[in-house]
Amino acid sequence: MEEKKIDINSIIGFVLIFVILIFMFYQNRPTPQELEAQKAEQEQVERSEDQSISEEQSNDSALPINMQDSSVVAAYKSSLGAFGFTEPNDDTIKLENELVALEISNKGGQIVEARMKQYHTYDSIPVYLVHEGNASFGINFTTTDNRVLNTRDLYFVPTLSENNGNKVLSMKAKAGPDKFLEYRYEMKKDDYLVDFTVRSQGLNGVINGSQPLKLDWKLKGIRHSKSVEYENRYTRLTYSHDDGKISKLSAGGDDEETEQDVKWLSYRQHFFSSILGTKDNFETVDLTSKNLVEEESKTEQFTKEYSSTIPLAMEGGELSQNMYWYYGPTDAEVLGAYKELGLADSIPFGWGIFGWINRYIFTPFYTFLSSFLPFGIAIVVMTILVRLAMSPVTYKSYLSQAKMKVLKPEITELNEKYKDNAMKKQQETMKLYGKAGVSPMSGCVPAFLQMPIFYALFMFFPTSFALRQKSFLWADDLSSYDVVAELPFNIPFYGDHVSLFPILASVAIFFYMMMTTGQNMPQQPGMPNMKFIMYLMPLMMLFFFNNYASGLSLYYFISNLITIGIMLVIKNFILDNDKIHAQIQENKKKPKKENKFQRKMREMMEQAEQQKKVGRK
Repeated sequence: MEEKKIDINSIIGFVLIFVILIFMFYQNRPTPQELEAQKAEQEQVERSEDQSISEEQSNDSALPINMQDSSVVAAYKSSLGAFGFTEPNDDTIKLENELVALEISNKGGQIVEARMKQYHTYDSIPVYLVHEGNASFGINFTTTDNRVLNTRDLYFVPTLSENNGNKVLSMKAKAGPDKFLEYRYEMKKDDYLVDFTVRSQGLNGVINGSQPLKLDWKLKGIRHSKSVEYENRYTRLTYSHDDGKISKLSAGGDDEETEQDVKWLSYRQHFFSSILGTKDNFETVDLTSKNLVEEESKTEQFTKEYSSTIPLAMEGGELSQNMYWYYGPTDAEVLGAYKELGLADSIPFGWGIFGWINRYIFTPFYTFLSSFLPFGIAIVVMTILVRLAMSPVTYKSYLSQAKMKVLKPEITELNEKYKDNAMKKQQETMKLYGKAGVSPMSGCVPAFLQMPIFYALFMFFPTSFALRQKSFLWADDLSSYDVVAELPFNIPFYGDHVSLFPILASVAIFFYMMMTTGQNMPQQPGMPNMKFIMYLMPLMMLFFFNNYASGLSLYYFISNLITIGIMLVIKNFILDNDKIHAQIQENKKKPKKENKFQRKMREMMEQAEQQKKVGRK
């Protein structure tokens, strides 16, 4: 009895799907001696400030950081309230608007806390991008007497003011009455972007300009999602070049790079980003990314550790660098508002045409649908519309299968006639295809045309901020996996939970493959059994999607149901096998002109047959 096998069309289709899946599977503290020297210098500065107390009491300036005089403290806090700022806690000052709350430390003048005011983590904790020492920012420099200092260890004097309705915080590290290094933060009313300027005055005799100044920014990404491994997959250091080109460090392992002409750096933490950019270019940047997640863990608090070192140039003996901070959501709508800065390019839409479809079709289309529909229903509606738009491709695919089914008796006859001569059997089979006007590759073309859609959706669901923490049926977050049962153990590649949407999607895929493959395709010798593929593909999808965005599993479940429905309509109401058979017979009577590929294939097969005959002699 002849063993059931698949034809070349089926194996190529399987390879394409497998390739798609594989393709989709796939960032100085000072010495004690220096601290002592710094402390001595600070004491000298404070003595200098005491000698010029009249100047410090003027309206111009910030107050000394060690404020012991109760009247001074009261006046200082009163000035804070006048501008609407939150009063400082001992050694920090808060800048906040309706979107984000920043806390700046007097020590180092750096941001020591960045909290999203409108978002929470999976366990209802406020989203922090900077918190409890996970980040540091400072500038290393050498003094004229060859001491190496870092601004992280200097004490800055704060001044609060207002500029056209914007809140302004000036932090000055003073080397004398008119000598200082200033960090200036300016926050707008409803904006995640904060203007940040670093400048110096009168320090050309203090800072050794012949030695490079280096800005050093480090951050460890704080976990925000229930699956740290899943979140880490989309946590990545991304940066933009002056020409608009976007580059990235590795998402899956440790990586480092040195780049030139960089516009901004994004420390992305899946759905939230910490971005440092410049109005000019950073001429050179040394970047590192270290992966902190080896496997799924319920206790791991960080995902990746980022670091950037940026040389800063002094002009005319002074430092002046205009920059900006962005602490906020990795949301296409929010980042798209900063079009001139190109911050939306930091979102992982995907590369090439896949990213273009995701960014300019699926993202705005879903945003529109979800503006008046529940988020889960919006996915269902989008799925229906996408499948209807792809129905002509589905029709072409099913028509190709119907033609192959009509030819099945003749293929079987050729298999029996030339069962002892595989080369001759292949020649005659190709000749039959040519006469009938049937291409064995035609079934692969529709699958190839759907690849951009498939990959674009694969990137859309886990990265769409609109889906974050949006529930539907039993899924509490459509951007992450759904859980209907927790397992007391971990299954390799599957996880420690059971997701229902992937099970439904896999069942739908199984029935779809039953309709389109095993029973309809003529079998060829030397190919694996089609039943193996029918069982393997749904199983692969079940394992893979169990830890993936439930929105994507929902999409493929609905998509396959719709596709099955469309194919039933095509089979029962549109295509007529008798007419297809008659058309094939008519095609056989017509003279066929070989194209170059067909002629080359025929010649190669004839040569192989001739060599085989010579070998027998």
